[in-house]
Amino acid sequence: MAGEIVALAGGIGAARFLEGLVAVAPPERLVVIGNTGDDLELHGLYICPDLDTVAYTLSGNVDPEQGWGMAGDTFSCLEALARFGAETWFRLGDRDLATHLFRTELLRSGLPLSEVTRRIAEALGVRARLLPATDQRCRTRIQTDAGVLDFQVYFVQRKAEDRILDIIFDGAGQARPAPGVLEAIHGASVVIVCPSNPLISIGPILAVPGIRQAVCETGARVAAVSPIVVGRALNGPADRMMRSVGLRPSAAQVAELYRDFIDVFVLDRLDEAEAGEIEAMEVKTVLTDTIMKDQQAKVSLAQATLRALEP
Repeated sequence: MAGEIVALAGGIGAARFLEGLVAVAPPERLVVIGNTGDDLELHGLYICPDLDTVAYTLSGNVDPEQGWGMAGDTFSCLEALARFGAETWFRLGDRDLATHLFRTELLRSGLPLSEVTRRIAEALGVRARLLPATDQRCRTRIQTDAGVLDFQVYFVQRKAEDRILDIIFDGAGQARPAPGVLEAIHGASVVIVCPSNPLISIGPILAVPGIRQAVCETGARVAAVSPIVVGRALNGPADRMMRSVGLRPSAAQVAELYRDFIDVFVLDRLDEAEAGEIEAMEVKTVLTDTIMKDQQAKVSLAQATLRALEP
């Protein structure tokens, strides 16, 4: 299989899948288009949680237990900030802070997020190409009974306990795909939607005008890997969020959300009963183990996905 592998990615689930993918395909062939809907400003710093999780994972720097943040990090700065009454609900380690300081300084100098992301990935030793979906601000807001909340306030500070009324991609209408995004999709040999929350990890990427259309029109075969197993999310609140907005938390429902552009849908063996419903959408199904409990499981899932995309 020649050519570039393009992956649409959120945070932890996507990063674990990509960790398996770069073990079976040359990392230089991989282009990762990352979610920026989770981005936030805190303590005067510009923070990109999903882009950083992917970069830390692919460079071998991620905290293996949490799946986010840097391995072996300390929290002395955050503890010092707490003495001044500063917000500490968003856990930023000392080494992690260096990334945000560097990013913020470059953004203030006028560089776009795509160039800043390239420099961060290169400095960390990431061999894949990591692109933000957009250089413009396109933020995920959650409409709840308590009002409209920034995504990280809803997810981290309030522990995703509010009832969701709507999901808003603030700024999506004015956003443009970052340089290289559309070219990568159109020129790809295969496109893979990683096992990420379809609503708030993949949703903001597809909401940037031109990206969903490009995935629909690409000549590459497109696969998606289910983030739901037996009605539960493998990571994060996808199942609760889907239920809250009137969707079934199921593999088949995720396939339905992507049915206009996917050729292949990878789901767990435990969800075999849903394969017929997905195939009725004229989408090929692949049953395999999707729970990435260790490196071998990540590798096996990546291999199964790539095999399914072969002509």
